[in-house]
Amino acid sequence: MLKAVSRRAFLAASAAPLAAQSAAYRIIDPHVHVWVNDPKYPWAKETTRPPAKDATPEMLLALMRLHGVAKTVIIQVIHYRWDNSYLADVLKRYPNQFQGVARVNPEDPAAPDHLSRLVEEQGFRGVRISPAGDAQGDWIRGPLMPPLWSRCHNLKVPMTILAPVTRMPDVARLADRFPDLTVVIDHMADCPLDRPDELKKLLALAKYPRIFVKISHTWSLSKEEYPYLDAQRQVKRLYDVFGPRRLMWGTDWPLVENACGYGKALSLVKRDMDFLTEDDKSWILSKTVERVWPFG
Repeated sequence: MLKAVSRRAFLAASAAPLAAQSAAYRIIDPHVHVWVNDPKYPWAKETTRPPAKDATPEMLLALMRLHGVAKTVIIQVIHYRWDNSYLADVLKRYPNQFQGVARVNPEDPAAPDHLSRLVEEQGFRGVRISPAGDAQGDWIRGPLMPPLWSRCHNLKVPMTILAPVTRMPDVARLADRFPDLTVVIDHMADCPLDRPDELKKLLALAKYPRIFVKISHTWSLSKEEYPYLDAQRQVKRLYDVFGPRRLMWGTDWPLVENACGYGKALSLVKRDMDFLTEDDKSWILSKTVERVWPFG
């Protein structure tokens, strides 16, 4: 009996440092999508090739449990365009696990009022805009942006931007007008790794203390196999300039399943980025996210 007790005590003592480390912060994924093939939630007319497979919150929750991810921010998927109904219902079903970022039509003068309704009545916590790099995305330079950015500021929700790195000077001009608005740049602005000088356009945004960057999409930018050392070098440049308290990871599930998968997207930050300290990881995997989307 004494041996058994001693063994249990030894195992408990051995596990304690790991438990303390995992308890130090909860992992929060700030970038996933959900959708379902259901006529109740029709695809937008622009969606000519809807996804064949569902990506439901239940599938996501199973992955979160498996990999120790506590909370998630769901970004409205482009397949539904400006109809946020499905995500609104998901948020209603799982209010403790998820927060949601909506989409509104940035070329609609009523977009600020649509955003107010989504935030105040349906609990969304932000909006995402996606200006293209060509002339079709020039609306980001137009007169409809300041009212939308102003409404975000008044509602105290972040502006999330999916845009190529060539659009970062346009973001800077808006940040000059709204320096107190929290802005999140998705996927390292998809800066091509073979054009490293272009990253300077994103690095220039570091002077705005309320701009944050997701270091997601290493797998889509990389020309190498996992752990994507070429993309890691770009992450390191962002880390050196922005610091860990303004960087956050993100899986981009379910799209990541076409590359390394959900678990490896987490392991990449948690285990493979050798330049990150444990404190850095606590920010990138958790505390930076909660600066933008506090879960309470």
